Amino acid sequence: MALFKKFFSKDKKEKLDRGLEKTKRSFFEKLTKAVAGKSKVDDEVLDNLEEVLITSDVGVDTTLKIIERIEQRVARDKYIGTAELNKILREEIAGLLAETEQAGSKFSPHNTKPYVIMVVGVNGVGKTTTIGKLAYKFKEAGKKVMIGAADTFRAAAIEQLEIWSRRAGVPLVKQKQGADPAAVAYETLQKALKEDADIVLIDTAGRLHNKKNLMNELSKIKRVMQKLIPDAPHEILLVLDGTTGQNAFEQAKEFTKATDVTALAITKLDGTAKGGVVIGISDRFNIPVKYIGIGEQPDDLQEFDKFEFVDSFFK
Repeated sequence: MALFKKFFSKDKKEKLDRGLEKTKRSFFEKLTKAVAGKSKVDDEVLDNLEEVLITSDVGVDTTLKIIERIEQRVARDKYIGTAELNKILREEIAGLLAETEQAGSKFSPHNTKPYVIMVVGVNGVGKTTTIGKLAYKFKEAGKKVMIGAADTFRAAAIEQLEIWSRRAGVPLVKQKQGADPAAVAYETLQKALKEDADIVLIDTAGRLHNKKNLMNELSKIKRVMQKLIPDAPHEILLVLDGTTGQNAFEQAKEFTKATDVTALAITKLDGTAKGGVVIGISDRFNIPVKYIGIGEQPDDLQEFDKFEFVDSFFK
């Protein structure tokens, strides 16, 4: 069962369709050109399809995996018409996403209290906004939520979280700019335990210029939190900006080296034609996509569902 209600009401599904419109339009324009004048899926069509997937930011490794699976189907079925290509792509992409679905945290917000989510990601990807939207959604679902402003490097991050905490009606634990991030996390968990919170969201600094320092900082935050809650954090959520395409792959690579990322949130998909990153990053790093952002409103951060995503993509 999801922590908060699934989003696939008619209104929410329409938002998802609109949010993926730029990606879908770009992808199918390329796909139409790739199969133009062809009735059968042959080597030339597959070569063209490979280019379409790579230029749609699915990523090289994932693209080759998809092409190989389609080649196996062609070899088995002997003849596959280009008219069937959409259906086959839909099935293979859904299959890839399903393979990462079981990855991630072994903990559940239904039987772990407080459930601690440490949120990581570079500055500018929508990390702080994602935390605010999650706080809002968890509160709407009847959960007692607390936010820890452990990105003490940027005053703007603390100020932005203050705005979201007021909007969501949840308490924010903060210290002055430049304070020890681990100390903020520790204080947040102390208060969460004292006040019987259900969910704790910990913001962290998004600096990547010195990867060793980043790794040390995240490790320290985890160690300090574990003095109070031995298995915290229960989830490490990496926020990535969908508009950055291949750069999001690089960020995922660095953060998965720095810490044990268990879930992904991919933001700003409504503003880009690069939505293929959802497929590629999920597959390449074997980490499930948990949330996608398709707009500015709190309800526009949606729980990711592979079937609804693929349905909207190929609709």
